[in-house]
Amino acid sequence: MFKKMALNGCLMKSALNTHSYSLVLRRNNWAKNLTKREAKKAVVIDYVGENAERTPIIYAWGSAASGALGIASYLRPDVKFKHGRFVISRINRPARVRFFDIHKLKPLDIACGYGFTVVAVKVGSRKILLGTGMNTDSQLGYHEAPRGSGRVLDQLIEPGRIRLPLLKPDDCNVVTMDCGRAHTVVVVEKEGAFSLGNNACGQCGRTIVDGEDYGKNQTVNKILGVPDDVVKVVCGQDHTLFLTQSGQVYSCGLGADGQTGQGHYRNTDRLMLVQGDLGGEKIVSIGSRGDCCLAVSENGDVFGWGNSEYGQLGLVTDETQVNVARHLPLKDCGKVVKAVAGGSQCALLNDQGQVFVWGYGILGKGPQLEMSTVPSRIPDPLFGRNELSPNTKVVDIHCGLTYLSAVTDQGDVYTWGRDSQGCLGLGEYKNQFFPWKVVLPAEAIKLACGVDHVVALCRSFT
Repeated sequence: MFKKMALNGCLMKSALNTHSYSLVLRRNNWAKNLTKREAKKAVVIDYVGENAERTPIIYAWGSAASGALGIASYLRPDVKFKHGRFVISRINRPARVRFFDIHKLKPLDIACGYGFTVVAVKVGSRKILLGTGMNTDSQLGYHEAPRGSGRVLDQLIEPGRIRLPLLKPDDCNVVTMDCGRAHTVVVVEKEGAFSLGNNACGQCGRTIVDGEDYGKNQTVNKILGVPDDVVKVVCGQDHTLFLTQSGQVYSCGLGADGQTGQGHYRNTDRLMLVQGDLGGEKIVSIGSRGDCCLAVSENGDVFGWGNSEYGQLGLVTDETQVNVARHLPLKDCGKVVKAVAGGSQCALLNDQGQVFVWGYGILGKGPQLEMSTVPSRIPDPLFGRNELSPNTKVVDIHCGLTYLSAVTDQGDVYTWGRDSQGCLGLGEYKNQFFPWKVVLPAEAIKLACGVDHVVALCRSFT
């Protein structure tokens, strides 16, 4: 019986091949007889090749109430509803931000603050900066609509242009950018570093002015004293860190928990080198989302300073604050390539694609582990490594205040932690105690995590 089935299978395969060949011949003959008008109307199906260029696109999820997702339809009233406005205040699964598709914008980089998002894009030969969401402190610049009306927007429900005082306004070639609680810092190639928004603690790198009103402010500050070789900027809640190509770390802003790392607990409005154990080290990665800061050296050593109320720096101190960088004596973590710090939890990634977590909260190892001063490894199978994908590994990690995320070499996104307004993107509004895969119909390149929303820069064939 099996021989008969095999024979039938071969005959069927042969018949299908013959049928396909005849279809190709008929299609070619049909195409030759088409007139030019008919050829334009004919449907041609092109199959995507391996070397086809993928389109950069953006997906977003989480809180939509502020406009941070950049999808205007979520906030515009629906006339079909007679009993008041109908708005979508949050979304718990990825939604494609069609604004960039409609206007043919190519996203290049992304950053998220507390209720707002900044995107660097390319349109034609121009490179510009866009922002959407909360603008109560002018963290997205000055937006008057319509122009000359005096009506200044403190909230943008879809992306609007952020105008920086550049020598070439349409050549905003962003090197790095990031957003804090209510401030934005952008480093532009050959132009320097610029800051917008709240400067109450000096986080914008300029003189603190008592009683300054940051709302509806047209001023964009060019930060003085910034080295020419800055390659990375990271904004905490109310402080800013700069990393140079040579491996030095500078800081400014709120210092109440020692997060500026300058040996005191005062605010500072000018850039200064982080003190302590970073001397003589070449730093290649920095991370800070709340008030704790982490840095990784070229050799894979990890350093920390700032808030330690939740044991983030428990390996080196019993104090709740540290005002200079301290070397963290990690064991069995391999060579670390990146470290991130949220509000109370920390995570690191080594060169083998392994993820370690510590601190307080939902760390990703189940409900039983909510506090640890020592990094603990999350099992690789939780990030998709199995018999069918034995080489899958994590290549990047990110964090919000209460949650963590990871991106694999397959372009998959995993999230875990405390859910706020659907920021985990898992289709539910509940906490996740283990890493769980986000259903994202594209390959993720980079994530930007706000306090309650996430924006993903992806690439796809559509």
